[in-house]
Amino acid sequence: MAKRMNRRALIATGTAIASSALLGWRASAQAGWPTKPVRVVCGYPPGGSTDVVARAYSAFLSRHFGQPFVVENKGGGSGTVGALDVKQARPDGYTLMASISTTMIQNRVTMKNLSYDPERDFEIVTIVAGSGSLVVVQPDTGISNLKEFVEFAKKADKLSMATYAIGSTPHLVASELNQQYGLKIEPIHYRGEAPMWSDFMAGSTDIGVGSTAPTLPVLQAGRGKLIASVGTRNRAFPDVPTLAEQGLKPQASHIRGYVGFWAPAQTPEDILEKLSEALVLGGKDSRVQQATEQFHLDPAIPAANAKKRFTDDSAALIAALKQLNIQPE
Repeated sequence: MAKRMNRRALIATGTAIASSALLGWRASAQAGWPTKPVRVVCGYPPGGSTDVVARAYSAFLSRHFGQPFVVENKGGGSGTVGALDVKQARPDGYTLMASISTTMIQNRVTMKNLSYDPERDFEIVTIVAGSGSLVVVQPDTGISNLKEFVEFAKKADKLSMATYAIGSTPHLVASELNQQYGLKIEPIHYRGEAPMWSDFMAGSTDIGVGSTAPTLPVLQAGRGKLIASVGTRNRAFPDVPTLAEQGLKPQASHIRGYVGFWAPAQTPEDILEKLSEALVLGGKDSRVQQATEQFHLDPAIPAANAKKRFTDDSAALIAALKQLNIQPE
């Protein structure tokens, strides 16, 4: 019996030593991260704001860490294709995701059987927020502010608002305007801003709400009249007041969309901290700022701030979206 006990003790001791060695190796490996290229899965196609942010910040991370951060575009399913790829990746710091708040918040309400859990399957590293959305009306209406729009809308039997997706910011704006002012605005949903603004310029809809870059050509061509911004004043039009400043009491429409960087859940904390610190530095880099200037974006924020904002935004938006009685697809 004594021999057996000694043998068990010896095995246990050996196991403990091996485990300690393994833990020491893991800590050492994390301390040296990255030692090879890092994949950055972009959940949307090339050319859009998500892709531009992913590439600008990845280029900075490559310079900062001395290892390539390689962007792979995996668009589809409102970001679900890219999210599933990253969810299934090893949590070792060598796979990251660049996606948008729609993928991680709105999809929970608008899509059936979501193949990932935005809160449990990922760790948020930073947020790069967009400037306030732009509210545009047809130029021949003579409307120049929210008060005039409400007066115009009350006289009309029905108005249509172009939105770039179900559950999007313009969808929420239409709902909140209807509730507060007793209007009858019908949201017309498109698959993206390009077809939305194309139809608006053709006169098919009365009002539209969109992000800066796709909306600017509409305004520059004189095919739309800017009357407000949503959430915050738009950096391209700082003198144009927000809907809230003009009297709207927003429930969730004021929440700005953003591009975020996420890592798979269980990614080591020290790697997440390194990434967060580097991304915040990247937001101050002149090359990053130049690349993202067309979208009038805020710089990247620390992970702790991003996590709080993501949590707060998720709760507010999901509650508001459920009130819209959206049928998941």
